[in-house]
Amino acid sequence: MKAANTLPVNAEHKAAALPATPEKINVIDEDVCLPVAIVKAKALDNNIRWMQRYAASSGVSLAPHGKTTMTPAIFRRQVEAGAWGIGVGTAFQAKVAIEAGVPNIIMANQLVGKANIRLVSQLMKHSAVPIYCCVDSETNARQLSDYFASQGQKMRVLLELGVSGGRCGCRTEEEAYALAALIRQLPGLTLSGIEFYEGVIHSDDEQADLATIDAFLKRVLTVTQRLAADGAFADVNEALLTGAGSVWYDVVCRQLKQAELPTGFRYVIRPGCYITHDRGVYQQAQDALRARDPLSCDLGGDLASALELVACVQSLPEPGLAILGFGKRDVAFDTGLPQPIALYRDGKKLPFEADSAHTENLMDQHAMLRYGKGLTLKVGDLLVFGTSHPCITFDKWKTIYLVDEDYSVLESMETAF
Repeated sequence: MKAANTLPVNAEHKAAALPATPEKINVIDEDVCLPVAIVKAKALDNNIRWMQRYAASSGVSLAPHGKTTMTPAIFRRQVEAGAWGIGVGTAFQAKVAIEAGVPNIIMANQLVGKANIRLVSQLMKHSAVPIYCCVDSETNARQLSDYFASQGQKMRVLLELGVSGGRCGCRTEEEAYALAALIRQLPGLTLSGIEFYEGVIHSDDEQADLATIDAFLKRVLTVTQRLAADGAFADVNEALLTGAGSVWYDVVCRQLKQAELPTGFRYVIRPGCYITHDRGVYQQAQDALRARDPLSCDLGGDLASALELVACVQSLPEPGLAILGFGKRDVAFDTGLPQPIALYRDGKKLPFEADSAHTENLMDQHAMLRYGKGLTLKVGDLLVFGTSHPCITFDKWKTIYLVDEDYSVLESMETAF
């Protein structure tokens, strides 16, 4: 077979930097292939420190959900700022977190599949970093125990509690008590705490959601209190009680503060999308949180949108319609389309009103932008877009650039999806 051609071109990913001069790389000067996803360093640092202050003020530990970014450079910043650990969803994500120097790992998911189980076992053999996974069924518990016991290991497991119609987790207290009793008898497992996720409770009725979450958290605490009283966590020096996503973390923290659990518990919250925040669903969630939670206002400051997309005007095929050079392969579109927030021409920022243009559709590599008569666009102009739901943007990029306020590149951050 004929070998593929290898070109002597330094372009390892779709946003490769090809600066005219090597001294500085600037996105607005088009020193990188466009489109490009960037993270503003100032906003990133603000968000990391704000959430760390919130956790500390609430008396809980922080294990941000790393699947949002899967970016080791960001994991390291979170840990350096005081995060107790990182939350992950898969065995591979746990490996990435260990390699990034994370001190504790919560796999907020079931560990299922022979190769996945073998990978976690190997990680445990070569690293002292504690890894926790969730269990919600007798079958999975026995599978895990059989394998880890055969390796002379004990897997730290968290009993997961869930809600009807939600994701994983025991649905009744009786199921939870029976499973906890079984786990304690299995030689390859150590019952190390309780895990829950309230984020699946979300509708257009905030008050109804709050009532449902309150009832769920009371059930979580009831189960935890009974198991603690029965000595279910006697085999660990510290048991975890962990939950909270990026929408209801204030409600979880308030309930945990009021919990009357014995000493020896560590409360851990796991929000993820706060890290870059957004200009869509998580901005709306944060606005609602600040309206109901005095602590979030008393801390000073707030979360800020850090993740942006920069793209070229590619075509102006008809009046009022611009085609931008990005699409579904580049940015999240599941909870609202990316919208323009700034305009640049020949490296200079031009006046731009947010309501003067609107993204109305995305295709694989094209965005369709409608704009009014008050806005003049030219082919080659750069538009900066704010996004909604950062997870779905991060996973479309091998490299994301950390930039300053002038869009000069400070660091190339590799993702690990």
